[in-house]
Amino acid sequence: MRKIIVREMISVDGFFAGAKGEINWHKVDVEFNQDSLEFLENVDTLIFGRVTYDLMASYWPTSDALEDDPIIAHKMNSLQKIIFSKTTDKVIWNNSTTISEINAAEIQKMKQGLGKDIAIFGSGMIVSALTELGLIDEYRFIVNPVILGKGKSLFTNSKKMPNLKLLETYEFKSGNVLLSYKPM
Repeated sequence: MRKIIVREMISVDGFFAGAKGEINWHKVDVEFNQDSLEFLENVDTLIFGRVTYDLMASYWPTSDALEDDPIIAHKMNSLQKIIFSKTTDKVIWNNSTTISEINAAEIQKMKQGLGKDIAIFGSGMIVSALTELGLIDEYRFIVNPVILGKGKSLFTNSKKMPNLKLLETYEFKSGNVLLSYKPM
C-alpha cells in the first residue's frame, strides 16, 4: 500500500513558514538536495494546498529552477500533482489536477492503488485535515536550527493529537536534523 508522507522543513519552534509565508530561512545545501532527491525517487504523487501549489508552480518549471537544480526540477516537474482548492481549478504546472474537497474514502482508495508513495510539502491546512482523518502514514520533519517566534503551524486547526513513534533521526552537516515519525 502507498503511504502518504509529510515532509516539512520546520523551525525549532515548530513553524513551516514565517508569518507571511516566507521560507527564506530554510537551510538548503548539496547534502539536503541529495536527501531530497533520494526522497523524490520513492514518490510519484505530490499533494498540495493552493497556496503551496502556486509557490511551487511559480518556481520549478522556470528556467531558473532548471538551471540551478536541473535534477530536482526535472523530478518535480514530472511527478503527478494533486491540488486541494475550493477557490480555483486553474492549473499551470504539468501533471496537475485540482480537487475541491478532501474525501477520505477517495484518498484511501488512492493509497490502495498501484504506485509509489505520496508526498505533501507545505500545505499546512491539508496536513492538518489529513491528520484529523488519520490518513498520514509518516511525518518527516527537517528541523532547521532557527527560532522564528511566529509563523504558520502545520497543526493550527488540529483537534486530534496523535501519538507518534520515532522511526529515524539524521543530522545534516548544516545543523538541520531529520526526525521521522509514524502515527501510533
